[in-house]
Amino acid sequence: MAKGQTQQVNPLTEKLRLRLDEDQLTNCMRCGFCLPACPTFAETGLEAESPRGRIALMKAVTDGIMVPDQAFEDQMNHCLGCRACEPACPAGVKYGQLIEQARDAIEDHKEHKPMVKVTRHAAFKTVFPHQNRMKWLGRGLKFYQKSGLRSVAHATGAMKLFPKHLRDMEKILPDASGRGVAELIGDHHPAKGEKIATVALFRGCIMDVLFTETNIHTVELLTEAGFEVVIPREQNCCGALLTHSGEAEGARELARRNIKTFKDAGVDYIVSNAGGCGALLVEYDHLLHEDPQWRDDAVWFAERVIDISELLVRAGRKLDFSPNSDRKKPVRITYQDSCHLRNVMRSADAPRQLMRQVEGAQFIEMKNADRCCGSAGIYNITQPAMAGQILDHKMGHVEATEASYLLTSNPGCLLQMKHGIEEHGLSGQMKAVHIVDFLHGQLKK
Repeated sequence: MAKGQTQQVNPLTEKLRLRLDEDQLTNCMRCGFCLPACPTFAETGLEAESPRGRIALMKAVTDGIMVPDQAFEDQMNHCLGCRACEPACPAGVKYGQLIEQARDAIEDHKEHKPMVKVTRHAAFKTVFPHQNRMKWLGRGLKFYQKSGLRSVAHATGAMKLFPKHLRDMEKILPDASGRGVAELIGDHHPAKGEKIATVALFRGCIMDVLFTETNIHTVELLTEAGFEVVIPREQNCCGALLTHSGEAEGARELARRNIKTFKDAGVDYIVSNAGGCGALLVEYDHLLHEDPQWRDDAVWFAERVIDISELLVRAGRKLDFSPNSDRKKPVRITYQDSCHLRNVMRSADAPRQLMRQVEGAQFIEMKNADRCCGSAGIYNITQPAMAGQILDHKMGHVEATEASYLLTSNPGCLLQMKHGIEEHGLSGQMKAVHIVDFLHGQLKK
């Protein structure tokens, strides 16, 4: 290099140095406890497909040992973000935060093709941040499902224009709704019997248009257990899909709006029925830790977030799960953990406690129930090959339970399990159901 010249630093390297938490990078002891917990490492056996390997790649870039190329970007995006490595880590490395910081830097640096850019803008800036637009999306999907357009699309072969993994997802989508839970049943519901606490339902964006009935059942379980329920109408998307896709600033803006809305409601708990949403909501304090104006309110919010199963077990009045119909033999049920509910919200036992309380039901613990199903937000759309490989192995364990019901606590997992049941020819013997819907159906009437 000639005298007076300065070495030019790769722009992505600079962004990664600014975004990545140096303390978390150096906390990794390279012990390897994360390796058996990682689904992509289990599938490939490659060091780079493990949390330890990805952290080593991040560290090599920030130390100037390697230049981040397309292979580096692909490896960061190949992570499921299931965060199963975190409970396994003896040093307590916050790997989930590192991978999201890396993706945020990559997204800030990357120049997408025009079609990808338009799609991302439509999803992350035009639709998801606005609840009313999500309802219009729900109305459009409902029209497609109910008007005959869906039948025409299948009969004419028009669906073949889409990739197979998208066709598979379209087949198992539940009936959409253009009206959310608050519009259908109102936004205030008194507790039955003596009130234990006042809770606010986080209704979600996708949950409210594709799983509206689950939200309604959530309200009814909570009131039955002694909670007064409010549903703040000004709430919006949690921002989870944005953070997973490198749109951190958009997620922070959504978080600010939600914090104000729920703080104004003055509730004791903020209840989630979607593990993916709950995992980000409970980390709003981290998401906004550099924002002095919102830092304290973010802590207030995060401290009150709780999954419905956890709240029912920890504080609710015990529910009577003894349906009126007499069962000739116990119905077999099994459970697929929501990764984010288990690994971030650290709630694995509460759903199982509730399932074991159901009279006439036999709970069968599935092998590797704690391992990701391959849904991981929109991973099964962006990384269909690896998602399909993981799902195929998962379904072997599902089938071995011989269960009639496969329960889960997250909408993405539920759709992935429905897809797995369809793909493996199990539709006649097994049904995938959200745990809330199953428990609601078992309440003594």
